[in-house]
Order: sequence, then C-alpha cells, then structure tokens
Amino acid sequence: MEKWRIENFYIYLLMKANFEGGLRMRIAIDAMGGDFAPKEIVLGAVEGAMEYGVEAILVGDEKQIYTYLKDCPKTELIKVRHASEVIEMGESPSKGVRKKKDASIVVSAQLVGEGEADAMVSAGNTGAAVAACLFKIGRIPGVERPAVATLWPGIYGTVIMLDAGANKDCKPEFLLQFALMGDLLAKTAYNIEKPKIGLLNIGEESTKGNDLTLKAYKLLSKADINFIGNVEGTELLFNKANVVVCDGFTGNMVLKTGEGVANFIVTLLKQEAVKIWSDKNFSEEFKTIMSKAQKRLDYTEHGGAPLVGINGICIITHGRAIAKTIKNAIKMAMEFVKSGVVKEISCKFHVE
Repeated sequence: MEKWRIENFYIYLLMKANFEGGLRMRIAIDAMGGDFAPKEIVLGAVEGAMEYGVEAILVGDEKQIYTYLKDCPKTELIKVRHASEVIEMGESPSKGVRKKKDASIVVSAQLVGEGEADAMVSAGNTGAAVAACLFKIGRIPGVERPAVATLWPGIYGTVIMLDAGANKDCKPEFLLQFALMGDLLAKTAYNIEKPKIGLLNIGEESTKGNDLTLKAYKLLSKADINFIGNVEGTELLFNKANVVVCDGFTGNMVLKTGEGVANFIVTLLKQEAVKIWSDKNFSEEFKTIMSKAQKRLDYTEHGGAPLVGINGICIITHGRAIAKTIKNAIKMAMEFVKSGVVKEISCKFHVE
C-alpha cells in the first residue's frame, strides 16, 4: 500500500509540474475502438489536438492510422503508438484483456498507468475498457468497484448518473461508494457546492424498491452527503438531484432508453413540422428551436462518460462515435484531469 501511495503521488506531482510548467497534456486515444474506427477516431483526434493544444497519442494499427492521417493537417501534436490487436464488441472483456495484451484499448490504459499519458479515450467495448483500466491503471485503494458516470443534459444543468454499465450486479455498499464518488465529481468538475444525491427507484417513499435499493437507502441516509432520498425516472432530467445512483444494469437500460426517447422526440417534431411546412421551408424560429434542442440531446456534443474509481482518467464514448464525439471527449478528458477529481476521491477513500 505504501509503495502504491509513493508511486502514484510521484506521478501526480509530475503531472502537476508538467501542466504548471506549460507542458502539453497527453491523451491516449484507442484508435481501433468504435463502429467507425479508425477513420472517425483519427479525424476527431486531430481536430481535438489542434483545437485544445493537447498531444493526442493514437493507439492502434499504425498502417491504418497513417492512411487517414495523410489527408489531415500536419501537426506535431499527433503521435502514433502501434498496437497489433483489437478487442471486438462481442468478445468477453476479461478474456480479451488477458489474451490480447497488445490490444489498442489495453495499450491505451497502459500508457496512463505508466504515466506516459494523462488520460485515455475509447469508443470500444465498454467492458473491455473497464477491465483494461483495472488491470493497467488500477482501482483507487478503498474503492470496491469503478463506475461509469453518464452526464445527462438536465433542464437546469448537468445530472450525473452512475453506474451506467460497469457493474450489472451490485451490493448496497457499491451504491454508497458510487454516491460518494459522484458527490466529489459534482463538486470538483462541476463546482456544485452541496450536490443533491438521489437513489434511482420506482417510487419516492423510503419503503419502495427491491432488496438492493432498500438496503442502499439506509446506507445513504447515514452517509456524510446531501442525500435527498429516492428519485423516480420521470424526475431524472428535471434536476431533483445533481447525482443519481443505481446499479449498472439499471443505469445502462435507462441510458439506452433515454437515447431512444431523444431520437423519437426529434423525429416526431420533424414529422409534425412537415405537416405545417409541406415544402420543408421551415420558419426561422422553428429552425432555431430544433437546432438548440438537437444540440442538447446529441450524444456527440457531450464527449462521453468518465470511469470513476480508477487511479486515472478514462473517458468512455459512444460506440457510434464520430469525429466530433472524439474531439469533445478529448476536451472532457482535459477538464477532468485539471479538476483533480482522482486525487479528491483518493483522499476520500484513504485506506491505512
């Protein structure tokens, strides 16, 4: 334990000195992960590196990466790290990470774990991203399970929901830890002074729910956080809570349902608009409303979801990530590194 603290405190001081000294932040990007890899990943990495002034390390098949880089603006901000293997979406995450040690997602995590990169971004297999981070970056001591923290565009600001897929089966104690990590995430990354923490459930009453949520409710009620009780799915986007906790199976179902509903609303509005403007010559007011609504609902605008509880920063993006998604994920990775959230969680879960 003492060795872990010394090594990781050294890496933290080195990163801090680098940023304060004006050295560029380094983001490892899994170039082979996602439905549109490597083309969209490469394009997004170049856009993000040039816009935000970070060093983007593209990890993957160098031959394929250079095929798309040759048509991009030349910049010293792009580095390439060859990785000969890929963990596919249908593969077992744990087996894939153990067998394919030179997989792009594994090498990306390794770069962060060894201090060669300050954060990583991947649009690949979520389970493989979690497993790679656990093997190569490691959990923060005291944290039992890392969690995927999705960021929802609430009516009055961002709502953090975790877990959204890292842990399909959870113990009540895991949900308590998700709440503690979400609380710190809201404070450090979003400057919310006293985040409201809610438990996703089928009713507001403390007696509602299953065995997991009933036990978790009791633990959360005693915790040193601003726990406001149960939050129903209908209240998720109306900012009743700043942070909402749930098991990963439920969270992932809610996430996918939310994506579907967002697409349905946009499609429905377009269908109804055509009935009014049959020539599709929409009014300027309607165009403005649609543009703003689509931007808030578009997953490509939000970058991705941080994996919290590991000793580093990993942003997991949508499997259908395009260049804009990757560019915004790079921005998100930068912001989370600068926020110091990993250090804050480490202090909170300090284990003797």
